[in-house]
Amino acid sequence: MLVPLSWLKRYVKVDLAPEDLAHRLTMAGVEVESIEKMGMHLDPELVVVGLVTDIEPHPDADRLRLPTVDLGNGETAKVVCGAPNVAVGQKIAFAKLGARLYNTHSGREEPLRTAKIRGFESSGMVCSVKELMLGDDHEGILVLDPDAEIGSPLTNIVGDVIFDIAVT
Repeated sequence: MLVPLSWLKRYVKVDLAPEDLAHRLTMAGVEVESIEKMGMHLDPELVVVGLVTDIEPHPDADRLRLPTVDLGNGETAKVVCGAPNVAVGQKIAFAKLGARLYNTHSGREEPLRTAKIRGFESSGMVCSVKELMLGDDHEGILVLDPDAEIGSPLTNIVGDVIFDIAVT
């Protein structure tokens, strides 16, 4: 049975490290078979919640668009995006330069660098679940809850610890 730490915290006060909590649960007769830390690998300074404020067509590519993203604190970014589901008003996962993401072309985790795509320089990225290494979905970008705070670390939203508990 999978038990997220965030769910457990709704019912009991937990101030222990996940490993210590797993040990205590096991000693109490609830065997924790494994611990998975989801989204904790994302750099809180470099992968943040953004708000798509504008989208322009790419002048040299029909399938690409140029969204402008509000990153909070007066910071904005204009990037190249090929996702079919990006829209104005969405809260999205945004990676700044240097963030470690899954490169779908090379099949490896790599730091994000500035890229020139069809003549337009892109210094950042609107991310899919696969690029964030949170799952296999790469059909479009990860769209967040409208209540997500602009500029906040994405780990605050997607980060969790999952305990795999043996049901005896």
